[in-house]
Amino acid sequence: MKRTSNILIVAALAGGAFLASCGNKGPHHRNPGKIYAPDMYESRAYEFYSARLASMKPVEGTVKRGAMLPYHLKAEDTAQANLVANPLVLDKAGLEEGKRLYDIYCGVCHGTKLDGNGPLYKGGDGPYPAAPPAFLTGKVLGYTEGRMFHVATFGFNVMGSYASQLDIEQRWKVVGYIKNMQNGGKAPAEAAPAAAPAADSATAAAPAVAAAH
Repeated sequence: MKRTSNILIVAALAGGAFLASCGNKGPHHRNPGKIYAPDMYESRAYEFYSARLASMKPVEGTVKRGAMLPYHLKAEDTAQANLVANPLVLDKAGLEEGKRLYDIYCGVCHGTKLDGNGPLYKGGDGPYPAAPPAFLTGKVLGYTEGRMFHVATFGFNVMGSYASQLDIEQRWKVVGYIKNMQNGGKAPAEAAPAAAPAADSATAAAPAVAAAH
């Protein structure tokens, strides 16, 4: 009998504790405890156009996924730039994109016909008094793609840098388009279809042998 009474007392105490913990006035109500990593529990908010966020730059030496490797030559490294080859092999679509970018960013000075007669010069009637260099005649015709890319990156004489308007790949596409036009503007040849595998010599000879008999 005593044992039964003890069991009932323990059960009553446990039930009371459970009800107290579930009640609105329990000791742990509205108290989630300590957070181990609050910055991960509640991420810090940034204003997108704030000065702090605008000043954040990629880690030094890193390259954005899918982007080309950075250009390491300095403005004064003109001689080395002449030796830099275009890393892109442009197909028809690549040349069309190069032309589109050229017309937007270069045609206003150098002319969409690459003749140095863009709207800013306009045969001497435009706001710019001196004729910009033409790409199809004169000394620029002998520039390598590396030299033209270098000029587009750092500027030259009165021409400013276009590195902020065109990324590395876009600059190479523009240069590739200019060089293609200097070489006659021929579109790259389409890849020839794969030749059918040659027939086995024994199989090919079989009809001839049959005809002889």
